[in-house]
Amino acid sequence: MHDPDPYDTPPYGEPGPWAPAPPVQHPATTPAGGTAIPAPHPQAPQPSPLAPPAPAPVGQTTPVPGATPTHALPSTPSPGAPGTPAPGGLHPAPESAPAHEPAGAPGTPASGSSLPPVGAAPAPGVSSTLAPGAPGATPAHTVPAQPIAGADGVSAPAPGEHASAPPADPWHRYDPWAAAGGAGGAAAGGAPLQQNGAAVPTQRQRRRQAKRLLLGAALVLALVSGGIGGAVGAYLERNGGVGQVELPQAGSEPTGRAADSVAGIAARALPSVVTLHVSGSDASGTGTGFVLDDRGHILTNDHVVEPAGADGEITVTFNSGVTAEAEVVGQDSGYDLAVVRVRGVSGLRPLPLGNSDNVQVGDPVVAIGAPFDLAGTVTSGIISAKERPITAGGEKGDGSDVSYVDALQTDAPINPGNSGGPLLDSRARVIGINSAIRSADGGGDPEGGQAGSIGLGFAIPINQGKRVAEELINTGKATHPVIGVTLDMNYTGDGARVGTKGSDGGSAVTPGGPGDRAGVEPGDVITEVDGQRVHSGEELIVKTRAHRPGDRLELTVVRNGKERTISLVLGSSGD
Repeated sequence: MHDPDPYDTPPYGEPGPWAPAPPVQHPATTPAGGTAIPAPHPQAPQPSPLAPPAPAPVGQTTPVPGATPTHALPSTPSPGAPGTPAPGGLHPAPESAPAHEPAGAPGTPASGSSLPPVGAAPAPGVSSTLAPGAPGATPAHTVPAQPIAGADGVSAPAPGEHASAPPADPWHRYDPWAAAGGAGGAAAGGAPLQQNGAAVPTQRQRRRQAKRLLLGAALVLALVSGGIGGAVGAYLERNGGVGQVELPQAGSEPTGRAADSVAGIAARALPSVVTLHVSGSDASGTGTGFVLDDRGHILTNDHVVEPAGADGEITVTFNSGVTAEAEVVGQDSGYDLAVVRVRGVSGLRPLPLGNSDNVQVGDPVVAIGAPFDLAGTVTSGIISAKERPITAGGEKGDGSDVSYVDALQTDAPINPGNSGGPLLDSRARVIGINSAIRSADGGGDPEGGQAGSIGLGFAIPINQGKRVAEELINTGKATHPVIGVTLDMNYTGDGARVGTKGSDGGSAVTPGGPGDRAGVEPGDVITEVDGQRVHSGEELIVKTRAHRPGDRLELTVVRNGKERTISLVLGSSGD
């Protein structure tokens, strides 16, 4: 096919026929999306026939995909290690073992020769070319190859043309037929680069993957923890917990309380409050009282001791539990007050007395008693009103048991059994004696039951109670302040009208009495007492009994349609 090369002639004669190498089957690169990307096959540029071929680096070949390479007869390498360039700068082609050729067969190069074996296919698209112009190098003779279509349909360069290197493969596809260190994609270290075609994740994608992994782990942990917690909770619920139950509790605290608190007031007053159990031939009852002095005098209500009568029995029980017999010292139904006395009891603690004139509406109060025989019951509230004219009693029908009280009204709960107990101010001083309540059903029911408190309780002012108690202790009876007139209790107009006749048929104005001396006449209508309006005869009695005998009053009366003021000095019922 060409003239023999005197420099590269094999020792066994002419080279044998060259067999074209099979085309390189490049695997199609598949991206992450799954669509094959066709490999680029740029058309090699056609050099000018007059221009010399472009030099190639020593030892490097120019591959052309799918082309049958031309065979270059390499020069005989100098002795040395395989692959070491000759002294003249020549790079011999890599040795390859004979393919299916026995040793010594025709076409087999001699030992140490770098010629390829006859019939063996060189690396696809590789032509062995010595670098031109290298010192001492022998020009390589290129054997033109027949144009053979490659696997991808691109024709090899025509004879006499040099194939230029294709652009670098961005996917670094591995060529299994490429020689080590050649242009088939080998790395600088001699090992070919390999890729599996999968997309390389970016840093953001790696972070997202890490976050997904952490989130998944957290969800799994939460599910596992919830399942374990539910199982443990269900077990504890079914079995009542683990071990014995011990509930939290506050530790011990000081027992003392502020002196003006309800607890402080009760602590000081309870030792002086007693419960009275009264029994007589016809009735019995329970009430409350409090100690007046160290002699054993106890103040209570008249209606509490009234069931005992002349031969009844009264038992007093102290807060400490000590019980003693008591006797009546004096009692007055008009004021609804009574004094009893116990003997042989030591350590009595009298309650201090306050001043009911100093009490103001809204002041806090504490009531102590034995409602429904529950001894030592403490309730609290405020003063709801002052100078409430109330009447209580009247069961006898003749009015002898009616009490007239210019009362203190309180919303501290008072019930049957509280009668006679103390109403205390914020300094634990007695300002009233609990005596009456107003009930929604009028004080009882058809079956004889007792009504309870609805927040309308009334107490006798202590100023009045003190005077009466002193009189009962000293004389055994109490005096009532009087005007000396007989009132018409059937009068329905506004005010208190003086009657025309007395109870004995005489004059309604007692001759020589306080009213007679002040100029009061029968038929006069009294409308005010000391500037306070009165609307009935009961209110006039209440206002009068709120004073002591000898006190001066200013009365406003209406006579024959004219209003006038009369001043008088109260007398005493004992006169």
